[in-house]
Amino acid sequence: MLRPIAILKISAICLGVVFVAGCSKKDKPELAVQGEQAAIPGSERDFIVNVGDRIQFLVDQSTLTAQAQDTLRRQAAWMKQYGQVSVQVEGHADERGTREYNIALSARRATATRQYLIAQGIDPARISKIAYGKERPVALCDAESCWSQNRRAVTIVTGGAVSG
Repeated sequence: MLRPIAILKISAICLGVVFVAGCSKKDKPELAVQGEQAAIPGSERDFIVNVGDRIQFLVDQSTLTAQAQDTLRRQAAWMKQYGQVSVQVEGHADERGTREYNIALSARRATATRQYLIAQGIDPARISKIAYGKERPVALCDAESCWSQNRRAVTIVTGGAVSG
């Protein structure tokens, strides 16, 4: 049988171990969560998370919707704030239609996006463009839910962003 003092010592040691283990585990998840949520101003992550890097198009269209224009105005404002940043606009299309048709459509989408950013006061030399057609889908299925995600233009930060 253990004496009361031995029980008290063992309990104190166990409580100390539990306390130290609890403290060390508590700090790690909080840091990870903060790191995942934080976007350094002027970084590529800041652009994607806080501004928005893509716009969507209607079927067989290269005209900008009101929602697309709103996103592009935010992109232009961000680019004005970070004048050293250069971007590439990628035009995309859904899987319907021929390869040639979708390359041409996605080129019109990239051009419309680039022209809108230029009209917002961004130097044309900071914006390149490329057309991918249906070659780089973000969603794969034979339904409107996927096709609508693939009708897009994505603005990629290519240089000058803050690291982070």
